[in-house]
Amino acid sequence: MLKKKQARQQLINMISADFEITRGHPLPFGPSLTRDGINFSIMSGSATEMHLVLFDKCNFEPVVEFPLDPRTNKTGNIWHAHISGLDPWINYAWRVKGLDYRRKDGLLLIDPYARATCGGETWGNPLKKSQSGREETLRLSTIVDDYFEWEFDRPLNTPLRDTIIYELHVRGFSKHHSSGVKAPGTFRGIIEKIPYLQELGITAVELMPVTDFDETDVQRINPITGERLKNYWGYDPISFFALKNAYSSDSSPDGAVNEFREMVKALHKAGIEIILDMVFNHTAEGNEQGRFYSLKGFDRDVYYLYDKKNGHFHNYSGCGNTVNCNHPVVRSMILDALRYWVTEMHVDGFRFDLASILSRGPNGEVLSNPPILERISLDPVLANTKIIAEAWDAAGLYQVGSFGRWQRWMEWNGRYRDDVRRFIRGDNNMLTHLAKRLSGSADLYEDDGREPFHSVNFVSCHDGFPLADLVTYNHKHNIANGEENRDGENNNNSWNHGVEGPTDDPAINNLRQRQIKNYIALLLLSQGVPMFLAGDEFGRTQGGNNNAYCQDNEISWVDWSLLSENKDLFRFFRELIRFRKANSNLRRTHFRVETHNGIPEMTWHGTRLNHPDWSPPSRCLGLHLTPENENEHDIYIMINGAPGAQLFELPHPTGNKNWYRLLYTAAPAGKDIFPMEKMTALKEKKQLTLENRSIMVLVSSE
Repeated sequence: MLKKKQARQQLINMISADFEITRGHPLPFGPSLTRDGINFSIMSGSATEMHLVLFDKCNFEPVVEFPLDPRTNKTGNIWHAHISGLDPWINYAWRVKGLDYRRKDGLLLIDPYARATCGGETWGNPLKKSQSGREETLRLSTIVDDYFEWEFDRPLNTPLRDTIIYELHVRGFSKHHSSGVKAPGTFRGIIEKIPYLQELGITAVELMPVTDFDETDVQRINPITGERLKNYWGYDPISFFALKNAYSSDSSPDGAVNEFREMVKALHKAGIEIILDMVFNHTAEGNEQGRFYSLKGFDRDVYYLYDKKNGHFHNYSGCGNTVNCNHPVVRSMILDALRYWVTEMHVDGFRFDLASILSRGPNGEVLSNPPILERISLDPVLANTKIIAEAWDAAGLYQVGSFGRWQRWMEWNGRYRDDVRRFIRGDNNMLTHLAKRLSGSADLYEDDGREPFHSVNFVSCHDGFPLADLVTYNHKHNIANGEENRDGENNNNSWNHGVEGPTDDPAINNLRQRQIKNYIALLLLSQGVPMFLAGDEFGRTQGGNNNAYCQDNEISWVDWSLLSENKDLFRFFRELIRFRKANSNLRRTHFRVETHNGIPEMTWHGTRLNHPDWSPPSRCLGLHLTPENENEHDIYIMINGAPGAQLFELPHPTGNKNWYRLLYTAAPAGKDIFPMEKMTALKEKKQLTLENRSIMVLVSSE
């Protein structure tokens, strides 16, 4: 009786005098604010009963539960109701009955269209509730007010050719004690680091997943420390709309939404775009034995690919389930989510995790013209957004170079990563592959009408070794992940230079530093869009762990003390970014090689002029880039991947100009790169010697 009285009082506190529940409208999906209340709409063809459950606070004790009448509150497969006299910031859930699988009747489910959730405000300590005989992490949907004072914030629309992407993890970017921010591990922590991002010179941050997920769903223990591991990366979404509340320093109901918007607004003011890593290929609900958060409970038949004979989920994602992306209902949900992030949150672009799954049909077959890709490509709201595909999936569908429908899609160029790593390692027969990657990967993108800027070039990202580990380890060291070192990629195309792990040998350390600079130079001198991982610019390491998805600790967090320790590496990165921005011939917009005054825009050489050596053992290459107009500079790139020094002949720069040395990776710190106004003059030299495994860049000037 006491609980009933409390619930009644809570309900009275939540509503106004004109409280009323009526039929409502089937569209739009999800909760929508009206002039006098809130409309609720949910799709479920499997449910025989649907209950709307309201909560006063995030404590999972219902205040009131409204069973919907299918005669008046249902249109087709859409259940709906309107409640007058109800304000935003209430919490709610849907209770579905009539499910015919695993006896999961009556579970509380999140609205897939909810713009916010509650229950996960504190990292590592989500609210839990006993359901189906076991304690499970549970979320409630939260009604939000979409109003925010954006002032004059508008999309930056940075041209693709000018884009430089910086991939980061919201928590890991500023969680380390050395970060010096007041709100570590949050969106506000990123705001505090904006001056640093401006100094570095990147044009876009690509955030690893920021939609809600359960970081406590990893069951394994770190065998070294005995600590429970976590789902640190967040590639197991509970929602496609709601933010991860633990990424906000403000735990109020609208805290994450407003703090995210403040971050976007501040980044835009600083000239930096924001790209979200979106996971539409699977959800946190796992396979047929997994949890019920949302989609599985509303309509398994619509939302997932599964075998209707035995009820087993198809697993093209490697995470237990595969979203049925090309079902009309799911297509609309994905488009609605993307439009929400663009219109209400001012996001500039998206990277689609395991995007090849978006090419699959209802039986897992590969579609020749996938409807969801067509809708994303041609949607008018998304017309100016950057769309980037991770063009493969966990079942072996590798589409790098063939994700080019409507010339809209950029791609994470996995071929670039592999070819550049193998060249730096010293593999034979890599020079022709290197030339293709340096010039924008025409072999992958030209045939379908795309241009160099559709290739997102990278040698490191969240998945695999960071840059410093590529030159320090031959093998993965993932014991801390609790899977006996079975997880993670076995073929890293890395080279430890003679010692596995850190060493005190100065010769090895010097060569490792040179190789890091070689990686940086190739990345930022290549045609296409460069992307690198946060912390690579000052030597961040994961200690040889190449799959740190479960490591919420110093393995994954950016250690900002390395910025001071490796300030020369940071300077090399920064100056090379500035050089790239200042020279349009490093940011070509077309594959065709035109001539100006009889001189080609791009010419290949070897150690001898006009004689590139493409034979398997060759590891030396020269590339002469001429400018589109006489006010810019010639650039000559010399690459010596051989184990010994090599003598290179120099071409004549166009016009009445001389060569100046901008960059030399074998030079000592402080002399390895110069600002253009302080370059070293060569004074009519016709030949230059490059030390083993080094790169030199010359620039023409008066």
